Amino acid sequence: MKIGIVLSGGGARGISHIGVLKALEEFGVQASCVAGTSAGSIIGSLYAYGYKPEKILEIVLSTSLFRSMRPAWAWTGLFSLEGLREVLLRYIPENTYESLKLPMTIAATDIRKGKRVYFTKGELIPTILASCCVPAVFNPIHFQDCTFVDGGIVDNLPAASIRDKCDFLIGSHCNYIAEDADVKNFRNVIERSLLIAINGNTIMSKGLCDVLIEPPDVGKVSGFDLNKAKDLFDIGYKFTKTHFKPEDFRVHGTEF
Repeated sequence: MKIGIVLSGGGARGISHIGVLKALEEFGVQASCVAGTSAGSIIGSLYAYGYKPEKILEIVLSTSLFRSMRPAWAWTGLFSLEGLREVLLRYIPENTYESLKLPMTIAATDIRKGKRVYFTKGELIPTILASCCVPAVFNPIHFQDCTFVDGGIVDNLPAASIRDKCDFLIGSHCNYIAEDADVKNFRNVIERSLLIAINGNTIMSKGLCDVLIEPPDVGKVSGFDLNKAKDLFDIGYKFTKTHFKPEDFRVHGTEF
């Protein structure tokens, strides 16, 4: 049986995907393909390259992976993703989809055409950067004669990209919208508004998943809160281990 895993975007909350992946491995789940947007594209690519969840968490904690953005101060955005490029090159030096041990699909948004784009081959790291490029926060990524921004704008949970490539699809969604959120400052208002807007394009995607893992407690953590990396990992891991069991990831009558 071919099992696909799709990982949503969500900034720092995407670290919860690592905990989900660890729990799935302990359940005996072996992925056949992976897809991801934004933070999900980072975690998914490292996983597809062959790094175990524990090692990915170590990379996040030791290299400040999600902190590796440098001020750009250009008119198109406040920050550059060049720091992220350097960290990714350290851990995926081949910089190609073909070097990955699992097929990987990454979603980005072509800002000029207003359309989603799925990347599956060729140069890898520019497509990860494109998928992570939150508009007005990071400079757009120019690649293959196109201009790209965050894939979450049009497809934050790219389940459709691999639905026909697997028999069973597991979705890990880290953008649970908590009720009665504290919108005490401008950043909180911007982040929650973006979450609400993006959540609309995940409704159909969630329905394409055979199992959806969506820990509510991630909604209590800001996507900008990089100091809670270990907490986010624990949230993903504990929620998956508590609310699911190995047989939930089997098609009736089949084994992994």
